[in-house]
Amino acid sequence: MAKVFIYPATSLMLSDLVARYGHKPLGSALSVREHIQAGGFDSPPLQITPEDPKKGLHWAAVEVPSGVRGRMSLYGPLVEEADAAIIIEESDFAFGCMGCARTNELLIFLLKQKGVPVLELSYPKTKEEGVTFVASIRTFLAELGGEKA
Repeated sequence: MAKVFIYPATSLMLSDLVARYGHKPLGSALSVREHIQAGGFDSPPLQITPEDPKKGLHWAAVEVPSGVRGRMSLYGPLVEEADAAIIIEESDFAFGCMGCARTNELLIFLLKQKGVPVLELSYPKTKEEGVTFVASIRTFLAELGGEKA
């Protein structure tokens, strides 16, 4: 079982596909849930503690906006944990919006620099492209040695 970082990290569809084929998806849903349940929020709608931007300094320089560092405090550990990655380019907002272009660029850069297997696909626009899209993901996951692939 490989730990697969999914991008967009908010994509429930990708998370489900990775899990169905016997791997562990690394996305934001579980990390945000754990983060929120840990407590320590002075202003709950922000879902960030004063320490998060400081933790993000491990992955982003002090000059970058605190929002990037805050996001990287969640995504950075997932990137470090990843054995592989699936990156979907030009995805629809409903597929998984990430919200911060600079964080997205940094995530993709870090994933490619890590040297793990990376599958890059364009978001499908037709039914035929959708079938090919899922088949490509299945093949990639099978090559990683999934239980059900």
